[in-house]
Amino acid sequence: MGGHGTPPPAAGGRPQEARAAVRDTPDRPGPTAAPLPASDPVRVRIPAIGVDAHLMRLGLDEEGRLEPPPPNLPAFAGWYARGTPPGTPGTAVLTGHLDTAAGPAVFHRLGALTPGAGIAVERADGRTALFTVDAVEEYAKDRFPDDKVYGGSGRPELRLITCGGDWSGDTGYLANTVVYATLTGVA
Repeated sequence: MGGHGTPPPAAGGRPQEARAAVRDTPDRPGPTAAPLPASDPVRVRIPAIGVDAHLMRLGLDEEGRLEPPPPNLPAFAGWYARGTPPGTPGTAVLTGHLDTAAGPAVFHRLGALTPGAGIAVERADGRTALFTVDAVEEYAKDRFPDDKVYGGSGRPELRLITCGGDWSGDTGYLANTVVYATLTGVA
């Protein structure tokens, strides 16, 4: 769908409450990398869908929901700065717009990712956390599974979130696309 104004906040949930939850997940196939020490992420690259974007720090809005990047910066993605930094144990959250009034935005093709695709998150410490996509899901905003999305297994995990589903002129996009990924390497 094309942009028709500012999409609603990128996620329906409250990361500060749900990120502490531990969800039961089967062991993922393939190797996982040792966790990294904390360091702010500065850039995300997703070659399979042509993403190469700077990251900005994001917080929560007045309702406790994850803020998206400003709509006037459609090429930027953001990370929940009060949460887990990518590569450390827990669930790191990155978000970006699907589109804005100006057209396609940074995560326009996020829903096209498939399991096995690579995601590289460059960090301020000079290391790059390499993640592998485990799954891509779409959830109606009114049934957004906070615990599943923000909860973790104790391993270094990453969630990428953008709007998805159908567009409503009254409320914006009706769903969110969520990519689940696990740390599998460090460069």
